[in-house]
Amino acid sequence: MKKPSLFFLLSLLISQVVSAQSPGVLSIRKFIQLNADKMISEYSEFLALPNVAANPVDLKRNAAFIMEMMTKRGIRNVQLLEASTRGIPPAVYGEVIVPDATQTLVFYAHYDGQPVDPTQWSKGLEAFKPVLFSKAIHQGGVAIPFPSDGKYEGDWRIYARSASDDKAGVAAILNAYDALIKSGLSPGSNLKFFFEGEEEAGSTHLNEILEKHKSLLQSDLWVIADGPIHQSGRKQVVFGVRGDTHLNLTVYASRRPLHSGQYGNWAPNPAMMLARLLSTMKDENGRVTINGFYDDVIALSPTERKALEEVPSVDEKMKNELGISAVEMPGTSLGEAINLPSLNINGLQSGNVGKMATNQIPATASAVLDLRLVLGNDWRRQQQKVISHIKAQGFYITEKEPTDEERKNYGKIIKISPEDGYNAQRTTMDLPIVQKLLAALKTTTPEQVILQPTMGGSLPLYLFEKHLNAKTITVPVVNHDNNQHAENENIRIGNFFEGIETMGSLMIMK
Repeated sequence: MKKPSLFFLLSLLISQVVSAQSPGVLSIRKFIQLNADKMISEYSEFLALPNVAANPVDLKRNAAFIMEMMTKRGIRNVQLLEASTRGIPPAVYGEVIVPDATQTLVFYAHYDGQPVDPTQWSKGLEAFKPVLFSKAIHQGGVAIPFPSDGKYEGDWRIYARSASDDKAGVAAILNAYDALIKSGLSPGSNLKFFFEGEEEAGSTHLNEILEKHKSLLQSDLWVIADGPIHQSGRKQVVFGVRGDTHLNLTVYASRRPLHSGQYGNWAPNPAMMLARLLSTMKDENGRVTINGFYDDVIALSPTERKALEEVPSVDEKMKNELGISAVEMPGTSLGEAINLPSLNINGLQSGNVGKMATNQIPATASAVLDLRLVLGNDWRRQQQKVISHIKAQGFYITEKEPTDEERKNYGKIIKISPEDGYNAQRTTMDLPIVQKLLAALKTTTPEQVILQPTMGGSLPLYLFEKHLNAKTITVPVVNHDNNQHAENENIRIGNFFEGIETMGSLMIMK
């Protein structure tokens, strides 16, 4: 048999791609191409607004900017949803009620961001001055001017705090609505928009907002625009998220730092004490050794296990990208690892290093523990497991600075400051509305959409389930190597535009 020509194969591929896409999606894509410059200009203005979660004044400016974005797009009932506690960053709300619509979707993203250490950002970058690069910095990208002709390359990147987490979600949602309305398309559902301002601070008062505005926030499904697409570059739908909580630890020794020559081998070193303590929490295979740490985990269902098995492996790709040759839990894939509860050291501090190092025995040593939770874990119970483990290692535990009497009576003193947290959440994969959502997403890509039982990151989605009896599905839009929560955060332009298309496909689904 004669082999098909390359031209034939390419023509067949192109026809398959085009046939998969609905006229509505193609209209949205055309709108994006024609209005890319306006979208990026508005987005850059948005990114230039400082939004560190600890600064309520800056967050008010961000909320006002979002309200203006919504109003000029014709979204109705735009308002701030306040918590019962005064001074809490409000959620920004708006809605589009469609006559005869039989279902309601709520689109969620958050507008607050992580703290910034300016010294850690690459030379020439400032967190709240968006800069366009020819490609990722780690791939050799360089700063380039924003194009005067409004034409953007997919691999270009914008560097700024919250460029991906999560102002990209806000902008993708609102630009998607703009695209479909100005393209003459009609939403297939009632649409509600909910943009939170406290997510990076732990969503401590989100429950108050949900309870206070419960009737306004009723829906058939919440679509969460947060987190990255799959490392393979394919779109994914995530049915659950891990919970999260933290413990702040400080080990105390002498009242003041000491000369390491005069007192070394005699005075206890808190850095060494803390290091030894932390080393008791995990074995050489990465398993947490704290009693009962995994006992209350609810296992994946057969459907979820099958979906996880079908997720393409990216382990070797990510090893190469990250420059590592081994993983913490040998024999456990990345997909399997994020479906387990974890204990991570976010940071350690004691004395000084580098040019500031001195010959001293520090007076204290501190660490922050990050506990990620899966379905079945309770954040308070998980914290207590760690605290009980620390006590079993012979430490006297206090919640404040040790007194003279405590210093006299105890050789191993640690202050533990627990932070509030939230539990994991997971939505079943077989809901009819979820099947509609998957069908809509398939019209935007020729590739198989990946179904993930759980995201590695955390969101307070259990609160929507608890207070609103709501179902949630996470549809990420940003690139996996976006440096969220760290220096040099960025958004790949191609992902930004594809995210708009993705959100638009869900808005027009019947």
